[in-house]
Amino acid sequence: MQKPVPNENNINGHLNEITATSSSPTLTIAVLTKNEARRITSCLQSAAFADQIIVVDSGSTDATRELAAAAGAEVFDYPDWQGFAAQRNRLLAHATSDYIFFLDADELITPELQTEIQAVVQSGVRGVWKIQWRMVAFGHELTHFRSQSKVERMFVRTMLQEYVGVVHEQAVLTIEPTPRFVLQAKLLHYSRETVRGSFEKLSQYAMLGAAKRAEKGKRGGVLRGIASGSSMFLRLYIGQLGFLCGGAGFLYCFFVGLEGFFRYAALEYDSDSLRTDISR
Repeated sequence: MQKPVPNENNINGHLNEITATSSSPTLTIAVLTKNEARRITSCLQSAAFADQIIVVDSGSTDATRELAAAAGAEVFDYPDWQGFAAQRNRLLAHATSDYIFFLDADELITPELQTEIQAVVQSGVRGVWKIQWRMVAFGHELTHFRSQSKVERMFVRTMLQEYVGVVHEQAVLTIEPTPRFVLQAKLLHYSRETVRGSFEKLSQYAMLGAAKRAEKGKRGGVLRGIASGSSMFLRLYIGQLGFLCGGAGFLYCFFVGLEGFFRYAALEYDSDSLRTDISR
């Protein structure tokens, strides 16, 4: 198994050998949920190797909380949705281990990734770890899709101060610069399971994205939306080989492009009603 590789932002390579203070480092896996009964059990089963599993639920009306508890998680109910960053901060507040890994309910940790995560924890290395995805959409794994996303998901807990941001929230660390690494094994991500669910996600993310841009004083409009959506679609469908993934690949890229279009349309035409507290 390859060791975690620092990315190009690492300017202090010698820091990679700094060890954690605990003689036997521990791991918390933290999950946000709302109405995830159909998949929370498999998600948490993939995380069963952790020393602590935490679920912060945002007011589920199905059996999510009961299933999570049955799978061994510590479940906390926070139905007063204040955004993704606030919910992740609540997860952080309940974590007690040396390391924390943030897992979404539509993701599974593969055995290969589990082995790599455990090796990092046992090494006691201090830093931040990014994950890469294996994308599954509309019942098909997008095997040819070149996902370029690298998202920070694993931290030394005491180095993570808080999360900020409306959507695609960002971590604020107590120490910078901090070494960044990329986990080589990929996280299995069931991004879009149905067309209906994709429309629901499209609405939420487009409106949150519009609100985020409104706060920064950006301008919207149909032409800006067409430019953004078209650029996103072509980058994914052509540049990242979505066209090799059949109909599922087209749908995935198309919905992402639509999100890009509608966030600028909403920024122009829904400017008076934009808000950042849209629930999951």
